[in-house]
Amino acid sequence: MFEGQPQAELDAMFQANPEFRQLYQRHKDLDKKVLDAELGVLPVDDVTLAQMKREKLAAKDRLTRIYDTLHH
Repeated sequence: MFEGQPQAELDAMFQANPEFRQLYQRHKDLDKKVLDAELGVLPVDDVTLAQMKREKLAAKDRLTRIYDTLHH
């Protein structure tokens, strides 16, 4: 998420909004855990995996709302 954004723009977002930084890191962490779980590297049950996916999506939605608010 936001991989296409220049690092300078992300750094500015991190400074402008601490919640954005925290959510961005949480989304990255969840993305890695979900990928590891789907590859079988991280043993989790289906309920936990579904919960991680929902949390990841909620973080993405919130990040998008914050981004749109700061850029419009």
